[in-house]
Amino acid sequence: MSATPLMPDTPAHAKTARRQSPWRRLVADFSRSPAALAALSVALLLVLAAIFAPLITPQNPYDLLQLDVLDARLPPGAMNSASTYTYWLGTDGQGRDLYSAMLYGLRLSLSVGLGSALIAGVVGTVFGLIAAYAGGKTDSLIMRLVDLLLAFPSILVAMMLLAFLGKSVTNVVLTLVLIEWAYYARTARAQALVEARREYVEAARSLAIPNWRIVLVHILPNCLPPLIVVGTLQVARAITLEATLSFLGLGVPITEPSLGLLIANGYQTMLSGEYWISVYPGLALLGILVSINMVGDRLRTLLNPRFVK
Repeated sequence: MSATPLMPDTPAHAKTARRQSPWRRLVADFSRSPAALAALSVALLLVLAAIFAPLITPQNPYDLLQLDVLDARLPPGAMNSASTYTYWLGTDGQGRDLYSAMLYGLRLSLSVGLGSALIAGVVGTVFGLIAAYAGGKTDSLIMRLVDLLLAFPSILVAMMLLAFLGKSVTNVVLTLVLIEWAYYARTARAQALVEARREYVEAARSLAIPNWRIVLVHILPNCLPPLIVVGTLQVARAITLEATLSFLGLGVPITEPSLGLLIANGYQTMLSGEYWISVYPGLALLGILVSINMVGDRLRTLLNPRFVK
């Protein structure tokens, strides 16, 4: 009698799948969705381009010694005044190479987005876990503060804070942290409340394990999947807020690279035909935002058991 072939849903196959590393599973899941894989590829490409901007750009667009007023507002494909290299995307009103300025601006936008999301994630997660585990008046106080922050439009709160703090990269990051931590706190609290009622937490309490150890070792790891999704989406949101504030003149100073400032610089000259000064930085901003949001949406599907098929 012939042996029965091993079916994909047998215990041996399931055991092999469980041994697969989380990174391999993540890559495999993304490969099943061409749109998500394309978004992840675009996001990684833009991040690498921003990191290695000093190596792959012909000039530092924010070094005044490298700028020439004769190169101001040159169209795409024009040569510089010394005929040493080509401005493939043109120049702005200060003679900055737009290709170089975009990568340096993307570098700042990603730094602000990632930095603010990371700090806000740590702060918000701590407050969310404290609210869920402590309960009572502590929970009420923290969540009322969260509700108060979420009740106002983020851009309005950011404008008010920056009008008081002043324009600088540090103040922009601080402002975004003060706005974003509430989203993490609400997510962490909701997930922690679910985990705190499970049997393994009750067993840990019965063994007189310290509360801080229960929270950090048992509850926090199970709260990370939704927090990772929130963090991914908050990076895109922080980049959008920074670009909007810089476009309005309330974000980073004009001496710093910013996609929002680049878009603002060419806004007044778009109708005169110098479209490239605003359009190309706008496309770069659109590309990084769409790719990050698509990656975050795919992570939401993969990390939420209700969406697993």
